[in-house]
Amino acid sequence: MSRTIRLKALCAALFILIFSTADLAAQETATVTGRVTDDLGAGVAGAQVVVSHDLTGVQVGALSGSDGAYRVEGVRPGGPYTVEVILIGYGRESETEVSLEDGQSIALDFSLSREAIAMNALEVFATRAQDRQTPVAFTNVSKAQIQNQLGSRDLPLVLNVTPSVYATQQGGGAGDARINVRGFNQRNTAVMINGVPVNDMENGWVYWSNWDGLGDAATSIQLQRGLSAVNLATPSIGGTINVITDPAAEGAGLMYKQEFGLGSLDENGGWGLGSNLLKETVVVNTGPVGRFAATGSVVRKTGDGMYTGFTGGNATWTDAWAYYLATSFQLNSNNRLEAYAVGAPQRHGQNIYKLNLASLDPEFARTLDGFDAGAFEKFPAVGRGRSPNVAPVSASYGGTQYNSTGPDSGRRDRFNDGFLNERENYFHKPQVNLNWYSYFGDGLSLTTVGYFSGGAGGGTGTIGSVRWNYDYGQRIPDWDATIARNRDEAAGSRGVLRNSVNNQRTWGAISKLRKSFDGGVTAEVGVDWRTAKIAHYREVRDLLGGAYYECSSRNRCTPSEFWSEAEHNRNLGDKIHYHNENTVDWLGGYVQAEKTTTGGSLYGMAGWAQNSYTFVDFFKSGPGGGNLELESGNISGYQIKGGAVRNLSNEWSLFGNAGIVSKVPIFDGVIDDNSGTLHDDPKNEKFLSFEVGTQFRSSSRALSLDVNLYHTTWRDRTERGFVRDLGGVEGVDGLVTLLGVDARHMGIEAQAAYQPSNVVRFDGALSIGNWKYLEDAPGFYRPDDRFTESVFLDFYIQGLKVADAPQRQMALSASVFPADGTSMSLVGKFFGNHYAAFNHLNRSDPAERGIQSWQPPGYSVFDVHLSHSLGNILPVAGSSVRIFANVYNLFDTTYIQDATDASSFNNYFEDGDLHDADSAEVFLGYPRSLNVGFQFNF
Repeated sequence: MSRTIRLKALCAALFILIFSTADLAAQETATVTGRVTDDLGAGVAGAQVVVSHDLTGVQVGALSGSDGAYRVEGVRPGGPYTVEVILIGYGRESETEVSLEDGQSIALDFSLSREAIAMNALEVFATRAQDRQTPVAFTNVSKAQIQNQLGSRDLPLVLNVTPSVYATQQGGGAGDARINVRGFNQRNTAVMINGVPVNDMENGWVYWSNWDGLGDAATSIQLQRGLSAVNLATPSIGGTINVITDPAAEGAGLMYKQEFGLGSLDENGGWGLGSNLLKETVVVNTGPVGRFAATGSVVRKTGDGMYTGFTGGNATWTDAWAYYLATSFQLNSNNRLEAYAVGAPQRHGQNIYKLNLASLDPEFARTLDGFDAGAFEKFPAVGRGRSPNVAPVSASYGGTQYNSTGPDSGRRDRFNDGFLNERENYFHKPQVNLNWYSYFGDGLSLTTVGYFSGGAGGGTGTIGSVRWNYDYGQRIPDWDATIARNRDEAAGSRGVLRNSVNNQRTWGAISKLRKSFDGGVTAEVGVDWRTAKIAHYREVRDLLGGAYYECSSRNRCTPSEFWSEAEHNRNLGDKIHYHNENTVDWLGGYVQAEKTTTGGSLYGMAGWAQNSYTFVDFFKSGPGGGNLELESGNISGYQIKGGAVRNLSNEWSLFGNAGIVSKVPIFDGVIDDNSGTLHDDPKNEKFLSFEVGTQFRSSSRALSLDVNLYHTTWRDRTERGFVRDLGGVEGVDGLVTLLGVDARHMGIEAQAAYQPSNVVRFDGALSIGNWKYLEDAPGFYRPDDRFTESVFLDFYIQGLKVADAPQRQMALSASVFPADGTSMSLVGKFFGNHYAAFNHLNRSDPAERGIQSWQPPGYSVFDVHLSHSLGNILPVAGSSVRIFANVYNLFDTTYIQDATDASSFNNYFEDGDLHDADSAEVFLGYPRSLNVGFQFNF
């Protein structure tokens, strides 16, 4: 049976099941009425009352009148619903698990308070933006949307339907996704879980494999674009992604979810039903037990992955666990403790090398302008789902593998007898928070969070001389040939598998003191302290047949200066090549004031942060004869930002914000831990940002619209890296430093939703950017011989477009809700004006001035999401069953999602053009794939 027939058969079966159980007969709608009052019992006017379906996300709403009375009509019978009341200056109140019958009118009264410790205290701590109050551009992704659209993918991919967000799976490994916001990568996009930053303390990156399973625990995700309203000194230049996890105070219950992933390569080379994913999730809620409540979840995910090796083996298999625990204890009416723990011990194979398009899809390559015929000879076709990072190995090879830390640490057999991965990631990074919310009366509250984040594990690769297979124009490991040579070598293995280990421990505390005054004025002061110690080293993972590995220049390995001659011979698990320990110490503080009324808000804050870094190299000797030690001293930065909201009516509002940030350089910008050098006079990066916009929310929630303009200037960015053949001159190699890289990011963003009835909804998002470098950048390089004086150069980047994310994006979706608890959505995503990533350090040739990096073709991709509640069909009271399916890339479109211009490894420069399609290396987007499953709730 062909893959097309299989797909149609599966979709048809799902549609038949949905419509055979759906009640499509005309129903009389239900009504929710009630009154909203304040602490004194007086009616509160203008409160937003929103009724949201927990499974589909469908919303209807109304505003309370002058006496506080409200009436929400046209609510579809069924549920469960959450009824929420929101008003500027008051705590948020809600009623959950609301079910409605045909023609029923239910009365729900709400009392709003300015002083109680509300159940949304976590959201207040996390600085969540609010409609008509917070002067920033933001998008909320609800739990229903996460559950109905994410499937088993990495969490950032659910954000691809929001303005100015570009997330890809890169090489396809589980947890290897990356995200750009407004053209800024993850180093300049803050990621927070329950208000606590999780960006890497050294380099600002986010490794999503550490947070696998977070999508199952998330209550909502809020993306604040731009500088955001977050008051911590986080790298929130592109934006802030704030994930709020499920609260502990849920009703008692049990949930079991089983997911199946379909779409790995079958034996015939087609994308059919495969074994690339099996995922199980169990969630347990205790419900309130006196003053205590807890929620816990466990996730298990395994599979072969979507990619196989050129010559065999599974490249992107996964073997992962994830866990989540939230507990809450109400000490008294004014004090509450909450504890959260989340982590994901995992191992997965990686496909990290982009390839020339001639290898992946010759037909597609031939459609691109300028793709030279010679490239097809240099790079033979292997197919869309192939990877060079895995290869077969003889099952008779019984070599032991070793990793000192991380999941499955110690000596063990390899993952599979039949193949060996060159690239594997293994890591466990738990994060534990203890939150204390305290209210002292008279509008004074204190929130303090202490947290710990550990991390142990690393990634694999080769070191030394390995036998490679170049039959396909790419470097593919020949494990059997390498093992045979190593066994014959009297001087030990010439090449081995190594682990690059990253062990870290981070401790931190955040405390915010907040005071509310009469007239809607609040003032806040906070401190943010973090300290991290990170150990980096390489170790022998697999000797590949040899008795030992000689760490010497002969085998491309740097030995320790403290070793004896005999200690150069390294055994399984021994450290090699480098071993250093870095520390990052961070102290920040801020003051903030805000005035809010029903007419709008005015907000301003000022923050200061101080970082210091240390470095100890256990392989190199310092001037005094001991270990080489470096210390940066304290480096300070600041941020000043503010904004205002003007509510023109109960439905329209305007906002504006501005800010300036002086951002302390990351560790790599201060200390080069590869060469063990302290950079001279590191400069803070500076950002200046302006934003204006408007927002519309109809009182019935049938229509919403957000439009905003932004302008961000990024100055004094420093880049460093090792470059070979600088300026095209063979043999000119060295460490290159660019000084004062300046860029401007500006654009327009819009998002809208229209729900003409409780049966259909339309959503759209649009972003048009203009991101480019403003000036050429001066720089210098230190030649590799370490004796020649540094040479100063100009790097010609003025007018070049900021690359690595499309500057034009649009998302459109249409959803229908034919029955209570049923949703069907078609989502289309459109991307254009995308420039391939390029290395600024390679732009020192004046002949290339003004030549843009290669521009991959724009593309569109469509997904389908189906979810249907079968209701209580189990012989257990209060239980329910849900089935779901997601079809990603419905039309099996071939498209380029990531590209690197003028590839150093997979280029075809023979035609003389360094910046065209055949000179680039790419990752193609996922082919059509499916995610199906069922969920039991008890």
